[in-house]
Order: sequence, then C-alpha cells, then structure tokens
Amino acid sequence: MTQMSNATKRSILRWIHLIFAIPIIGYVYSPFAELPNYAPVARFVSIPVLILSGFWMYAGIVFAIIAVALWLAAIYLSGYGTALLGLVALFIARKIWLVIRARQSK
Repeated sequence: MTQMSNATKRSILRWIHLIFAIPIIGYVYSPFAELPNYAPVARFVSIPVLILSGFWMYAGIVFAIIAVALWLAAIYLSGYGTALLGLVALFIARKIWLVIRARQSK
C-alpha cells in the first residue's frame, strides 16, 4: 500500500475545511427565528470538524484531537467564551512547548 503524500493530505483537509464552513455561513446569515435549527449542527458538528481539519493542517493530528476535545468539553460545560479561551490557551501552551523544545535542542 502506498503512503499518501503531504500535498494530498493538505488538499483533502482544505476541502473538508471549506465544505464544513458552509453550515457556519448558514448559521450566521439565517433569520434570527431559524437560529435554533442551526445551532446544534454548528456547535457540535461543523465547528469541531473545522477545528480538527484546521489544527491538523497547522500543527498535526495530536494537537487537533486535543483541540476538538477541549472545544467540545468547554462548549458542553461552560459555553463559547470558555471554549475560545481554552483554544487560545492551547495555542499559547503549544508555542511555549515549541520554544522550550527548540532551546533544549541547541
């Protein structure tokens, strides 16, 4: 079996990212009365898939899985604000980890 190239993986992840952004656009531009119909799909399907594909392209699969788990747990337990702050904290923690790792390798 042949290994998929990195360019092919990125292309597939980009298309997944773009396709799952469509429900978010529907959520944003739908009439206010229809928001409850879009909310569960946006919160628990589209945004986690966007996070997974985006973070996978940016930092790898492990980071993407951690980010999605963090998002779903924070949304379920506390809401959007906590979920966004959690992702920001995860980005900062990853950057600190990369800097420490780079300094140790010198």
